[in-house]
Amino acid sequence: MSKRRVTKGIEVIGADGVHIGTVDRVSGGRIRRARSDSGEGIHKGHYHYIALGFVADIEGQKVRLSVNAANALTLEEEAAGEPT
Repeated sequence: MSKRRVTKGIEVIGADGVHIGTVDRVSGGRIRRARSDSGEGIHKGHYHYIALGFVADIEGQKVRLSVNAANALTLEEEAAGEPT
Protein backbone atom coordinates (compact mmCIF):
# COMPACT_ATOMS: atom_id res chain seq x y z
CA MET A 1 0.00 0.00 0.00
CA SER A 2 1.43 3.34 -1.03
CA LYS A 3 0.60 6.30 1.18
CA ARG A 4 0.47 8.39 -2.01
CA ARG A 5 -2.82 6.66 -2.80
CA VAL A 6 -4.35 8.07 0.41
CA THR A 7 -5.52 11.48 -0.76
CA LYS A 8 -7.64 14.32 0.52
CA GLY A 9 -11.37 13.80 0.39
CA ILE A 10 -11.54 10.02 0.21
CA GLU A 11 -13.59 8.11 2.75
CA VAL A 12 -12.09 6.08 5.61
CA ILE A 13 -14.04 2.95 6.54
CA GLY A 14 -13.51 0.19 9.06
CA ALA A 15 -13.01 -3.47 8.15
CA ASP A 16 -16.76 -3.80 8.71
CA GLY A 17 -17.50 -1.16 6.03
CA VAL A 18 -18.71 1.47 8.54
CA HIS A 19 -17.82 5.11 7.79
CA ILE A 20 -15.14 6.53 10.11
CA GLY A 21 -14.31 9.79 8.43
CA THR A 22 -12.78 11.59 5.48
CA VAL A 23 -9.07 12.07 4.79
CA ASP A 24 -7.89 15.64 5.27
CA ARG A 25 -4.26 14.72 4.55
CA VAL A 26 -1.44 12.31 5.39
CA SER A 27 0.96 13.70 7.96
CA GLY A 28 3.87 11.97 9.69
CA GLY A 29 2.79 8.44 8.84
CA ARG A 30 -0.78 9.08 9.96
CA ILE A 31 -4.08 9.89 8.29
CA ARG A 32 -5.48 13.18 9.54
CA ARG A 33 -9.27 13.04 9.44
CA ALA A 34 -11.31 16.09 8.48
CA ARG A 35 -12.49 18.26 11.36
CA SER A 36 -16.08 17.69 10.31
CA ASP A 37 -15.62 14.04 11.41
CA SER A 38 -14.21 14.93 14.82
CA GLY A 39 -17.14 13.78 16.95
CA GLU A 40 -18.87 15.49 19.84
CA GLY A 41 -17.97 16.97 23.21
CA ILE A 42 -14.29 17.62 23.87
CA HIS A 43 -13.37 15.99 20.54
CA LYS A 44 -15.49 18.32 18.42
CA GLY A 45 -13.72 20.77 16.11
CA HIS A 46 -10.18 19.42 15.98
CA TYR A 47 -8.26 16.81 14.00
CA HIS A 48 -7.86 13.16 14.89
CA TYR A 49 -5.26 10.83 13.43
CA ILE A 50 -5.10 7.15 12.50
CA ALA A 51 -1.77 5.40 11.85
CA LEU A 52 -1.19 4.36 8.24
CA GLY A 53 -0.26 0.93 9.61
CA PHE A 54 -3.98 0.25 10.10
CA VAL A 55 -4.71 0.65 6.38
CA ALA A 56 -5.56 -2.75 4.88
CA ASP A 57 -6.45 -1.64 1.36
CA ILE A 58 -7.58 1.23 -0.83
CA GLU A 59 -10.72 0.37 -2.74
CA GLY A 60 -11.50 3.05 -5.31
CA GLN A 61 -12.24 6.18 -3.26
CA LYS A 62 -12.25 4.38 0.11
CA VAL A 63 -9.47 3.60 2.56
CA ARG A 64 -10.34 0.34 4.32
CA LEU A 65 -8.74 -0.20 7.72
CA SER A 66 -7.75 -3.58 9.16
CA VAL A 67 -9.92 -2.99 12.25
CA ASN A 68 -13.66 -2.43 12.51
CA ALA A 69 -15.00 1.09 13.03
CA ALA A 70 -15.61 0.79 16.77
CA ASN A 71 -12.03 -0.36 17.38
CA ALA A 72 -10.57 2.22 15.01
CA LEU A 73 -12.09 5.04 17.04
CA THR A 74 -10.34 3.74 20.16
CA LEU A 75 -7.01 3.75 18.28
CA GLU A 76 -7.25 7.38 17.18
CA GLU A 77 -4.64 9.87 18.29
CA GLU A 78 -4.53 13.58 18.94
CA ALA A 79 -2.07 15.77 17.02
CA ALA A 80 0.64 15.18 19.65
CA GLY A 81 0.34 11.40 19.23
CA GLU A 82 -1.57 10.84 22.46
CA PRO A 83 -4.70 8.64 22.50
CA THR A 84 -8.03 10.47 22.21
